[in-house]
Amino acid sequence: MTDFLLDPRLAADSAFIADGPLSQVRLMDDTRFPWLLLVPRVTGASEWLELDGAQQRLLLAEVNRAGNLVRALPGVEKLNIGALGNIVRQLHVHLVGRHAGDAAWPGPVWGSGTAQRHAPEALATQVEFWRSRLQ
Repeated sequence: MTDFLLDPRLAADSAFIADGPLSQVRLMDDTRFPWLLLVPRVTGASEWLELDGAQQRLLLAEVNRAGNLVRALPGVEKLNIGALGNIVRQLHVHLVGRHAGDAAWPGPVWGSGTAQRHAPEALATQVEFWRSRLQ
């Protein structure tokens, strides 16, 4: 896992929060949704099936932990979990908190409108918020 490189599109659209046992935990830079990304630090992985059993179990545990944190936020009624990979091939898992009436409801967040970026100070505050919750 030492030669892990993050896809430049993921880097441009998200902010680093922390390293989990397997994955980088990142915050999508879109104020419309509480939205975390888990990016396994496994070189060349583009599909869940390319992870070995131990890696799959670690990723599942990370999804459960991060997903429960998103679900616990005020106003979150539904947790969307997705690993599409049609545009960014690098394996990554989206965890998006949703509620009736949000900017994309009831459709998927992907391709729905334009991301509303955090102001730099607000992004730093959100990263610290998530970092403290993940400890």
